[in-house]
Order: sequence, then C-alpha cells, then structure tokens
Amino acid sequence: MAAVMPAPAASRLLLSGNEAVARAVWESGCKVAAAYPGTPSTEMLEVLSTYPDIYTEWSVNEKVSLEVAIGAAFAGSRSFCCMKHVGMNVASDALMTLTLTGVIGGLVIAIADDVGLSSSQNEQDSRYWGRFAHVPVFEPSDSQEAYAMTKIAFDFSEQHQVPVLLRMTTRINHVKGLVTIGERIPHVNAEGFKKDPARWVMTPAGAGKRIPLMFERDLTLRAEAENSPLNIVDNGTDKRVGFVASGPAYMHVRESFPAAPVLKLGFSCPVPVDKIRAFAATVDRLVIVEEVEPLVEMELKAAAIDCLGKEILPRQGELAPNVLKPAIARLLGEPVPENIAAPAKVFPRPPTMCVACPHLGVYYTLAQIKNITISGDIGCYTLGAGHPWNALDTTISMGASMGIALGLDKGRGEADKDKRILAVIGDSTFLHMGMQGLLDMVYNGGNVTVLLLDNRAVGMTGGQSNPGTGRDIHGQEAPRVDFARLVESLGVKRERIHVVDPYVLPTLFKTIREEIKIPEVSVIITNQPCVLIDDYKKQKPYEVLDDKCTGCGNCVEVGCPAIHVTRREKAVKPSGKEVELQFVRIETSVCTGCSLCVQPCAPDAIVHADLTKPMRLVKH
Repeated sequence: MAAVMPAPAASRLLLSGNEAVARAVWESGCKVAAAYPGTPSTEMLEVLSTYPDIYTEWSVNEKVSLEVAIGAAFAGSRSFCCMKHVGMNVASDALMTLTLTGVIGGLVIAIADDVGLSSSQNEQDSRYWGRFAHVPVFEPSDSQEAYAMTKIAFDFSEQHQVPVLLRMTTRINHVKGLVTIGERIPHVNAEGFKKDPARWVMTPAGAGKRIPLMFERDLTLRAEAENSPLNIVDNGTDKRVGFVASGPAYMHVRESFPAAPVLKLGFSCPVPVDKIRAFAATVDRLVIVEEVEPLVEMELKAAAIDCLGKEILPRQGELAPNVLKPAIARLLGEPVPENIAAPAKVFPRPPTMCVACPHLGVYYTLAQIKNITISGDIGCYTLGAGHPWNALDTTISMGASMGIALGLDKGRGEADKDKRILAVIGDSTFLHMGMQGLLDMVYNGGNVTVLLLDNRAVGMTGGQSNPGTGRDIHGQEAPRVDFARLVESLGVKRERIHVVDPYVLPTLFKTIREEIKIPEVSVIITNQPCVLIDDYKKQKPYEVLDDKCTGCGNCVEVGCPAIHVTRREKAVKPSGKEVELQFVRIETSVCTGCSLCVQPCAPDAIVHADLTKPMRLVKH
C-alpha cells in the first residue's frame, strides 16, 4: 500500500470509526501496531499500515498481536492492538497477566463488538473485560469521539501505567462522520526496556505481590471515572425519564428523546456510581440503555440506585429508536407508536460464495458423499452450511473444526460407528489456531480427514495476507509456509497428505472418497487462490446453449452465483417419479471460466462464450 501523506493540522476528513482510530494512533506517536483481521475491526490496522513512521503487522492470531504490543509497551514505546470481540477470547491469557504488570509506554487495545451479529458467531459484550481485568474502558459514540478518545487513552495509559480498552461496535467501526484531525507528535522513548524481574517476570510469588497494587489502582481509576470529562450530563427539559447510555446507544437515545436528560458514559469502567446517583436524583425514572448486557444496570442496582434496564429493553441487538420508543412509551403508559418496528421489505439476499470461489468445488463434492459428518470452522467456507450444499454440520470458533472432529470421532455412538468424520478449515484459520488441534488429533490417534483449504488469503475479511501467502501487510515478499511440509511435521504421514486442485472435480472426489476410508488422520490441501486477489487468473467465460440444456440442474448444485435459473418445469421420469427441471443461463460478464459448472453438465450444454456476439438483454 502507498503511504498516506499526513494531513495539515486541524483538517476535517470524512472518516469511519476505524479510520478515525487509525489516524489517532498514528498522531499519538505510536511505534508498534499489530492485529489479526476480524470484521468489524480489520480496517484499523489496514489504514495504519499506510502511514509512515510506524511498524505494523498482521499477526498469526490475536494473542500474538497483543503480546507484540505488550513487548513494545514494556520497552517504553506507545503501541496499539485491535481485534473483534471474539479475538479477545484468544488474547485474554496475555491480558489477564498484563493487568498485574502494567505498562510503561501507552498501550491501547481496541475491541470491536459485533452488536447485531452482522458477521460473527456470537454477540458478546467486551465491557466485561474491563471488570475482569481491572482495566479502564473508553466508549466512543461516533468517529470524532473514537479519534479523540484514542488520543486520550494513550496519555491515560502512560499516566496510570495501565492498558486502556477502547470498546467500539460495528455501528461506530463502519459509519463515517466528519472528524477534525491534527498532526503526528513523535513519542520519545529514550530509556528503553529496564530490567525489573519483580515486575516483568510473573511467577506466582511475583504475581502475588502485584495484586495489591492492582487493587490500589482500581481506587484511582474509580476516582478518575467520577471526575472524567468523558462522562457528560446532557440536561434535558423532560424529567420524566432520564437515561444512562454509552457508545452508539447514546446516539439512539439522543435521537429518540431529544428533550430527555442523559448521562453519557465515555469512561464507562469503572462505573462512576456517585455521578450517576446524583444524576438519578434529578429525574423521575432512570433507564439504563446499554448494548448488550446489563453490566452498568447490575452495578447500579447493587449500589441501591433505583433504575430500569433489561426489564423493558431487549438483551440482544442494537437499541435503535424503533426499539427504544415503544419501550419508553409503555413505561410511561403512552400510546405505542404504530409500525415503528415494521421491517423493511427488501429482496432476500442470502450470503453465498463468490463466482468461481475455489471452495465451491469442495462443497459440491462433499454434498455428493453420504454418511459423513463435517466439522466446520470460521471463514468464507462457513457458507458451505447453506444452500445448495448443506455440507457443514458444526461451526463454533476459530480452529475448533480440529478438536470437534476428534471429539466426534472419539465420542461416536452406535448410530455413528460407520460415519466418516471430516474437518474443513482455511489456511489462515489453520495457522491462527488449527495447528494445535491437528497435532492433538495425530497424537491421540484420530480417525479424521482434514480438508485444508488454502486460498492464499484471509478471504472473509477482505483478502489480507498471512504467513501462507508469501507477502506481509505491505505486500512485500515474505517467507511462505509450505502446508504439506507443515502438516507432515505435525505427525501426519506423508502418504496421507494430498495437494489437489479444487477445480478438478473427479480428482477431488476420488481423493476424498479414498481418504475417508483410511482409519487415521489424512490431510487434503486445496491449492487455488481466492478469486478476489491478484494471484487469481481469470479464464475465458462460459455460456449455456439453450437448445442443449435439458434442465438437469447439475450445474446449479455447484452453487456458483453466476448461474441463474431462468425457468422451472415439472417432468416425469420413466420410473414415474416427478422431478423439477431447472433451465439456466450463465452471467457471462461475471463468469471467470473456472469450469466447475462444465464438469457435471450431463448434456454438454456449457461451452466457452462467443465474446464477439452482442450481449443479450435479460429481463429479471
């Protein structure tokens, strides 16, 4: 990526929350930034990698990224780490000891919560980490606040020698707003790392001595929260209901009830209980609006502050005006606004894989094989659970396909004794957390066939690099993992390792059928790149010969979105069974010529398109 030239002081730019955080990190003189891609957090590091004078890396997983940032902070440099909410589950081992050691250089950890489940397997609330790890949590409500709070967080981190969590949500990460920015101020690190084993070496004896210091810091942080300018009271005129809110929930409250008093929590952990108690005395009723768990509500009720929260508001999803207005109307005994929550009528757009995705052939093949159980993982290939393949039976977390497959094997009952167990995992996910699972599988004698789908990209989050791509975050050449050698080093027998082209369906089908019969660990590695990266080479597109198409529908089962069913007809087989025929066309303008649809076409009705003919206008 090309370097971004610094903007002049006090410029205003239209930035997403992710872009605003990245700008603030750079302006704060941060020296090291690390992350693993994860929507909705990915763009923070992508943007940072375009700035000069800062080291950035895609780490192999979130734990490693946090440890890199910790090391830089121990050395006195400012550092930054970002991840999506589930990433902190991976990084928490390091976080929970970091809370005892503290830091020297400022360390800011941005966590992007996916409220509303736009791209995640759960909706966990990362504010819990502030309580669990005894660290402060800042919560911006828009891009300008994301920028400002990031800069404040670095100063706060160094002042109190504690990491600061910047809790964001999808609504802030991806929505753009005008942001007033400044210039980079270098952060001087003159002293470097100072040896101090009592602080940095966390043996049980050393950690025990640091815990009382952490509790002392808690008192300091609570006092800071009570007096922080980030916690603001908007005095409204309608005192019937007052609100306590943070992040995007504050914006929803402000939009829904512009005349109501609101205490906005920008510094939300520790909770400023005394400030809220004083605010509660100014309103008739106090409602806590928080996405998604009732953390603040529970703390206030424990402090004997009369308030309402999840009794009237849902515990999942965004608390947008169409949710807030009816809830407060019921609370006040007012008429509930009609049709405020009516869903918009839009054409259904189920998620699917890209045209010519190398995973299409894998799932088409798996859908043809009977008596198997397929353990899935997190990535583009999770879509294999959907139509038309229905070829994925479990998905839990990054790397879980390995351990779950082994558990399915070892825990199989009488009804499953003859079933074959397969695990499907992508290249980046395998490097992130799958290697340990494969090692465990081999070590404990599992009977599992592993499909390692190497598409040379972190595909689901936008095609970022990883140690298997041969490029670093800047697109520069880097060592590339040899997956066949890697899995062999983990104990898989050489004769049980196969590298196949996922576009050659007969070979793929034959290899899978043969390997699932072998009662030990096998690994089948696919070797074609993601169609959205430069490594993919587009071929001549295909079209359907209408006079030859018999409506067999075999090509439709591949699942390529370039294939459209133009009409359906009922027919009766010689056996007397009624079937549905599906006549199709191929959207030549998007077809990349991968030939997946050609191979199962019974009547040979799919041929290379004649690009000299004028394109047909098709009515949809």
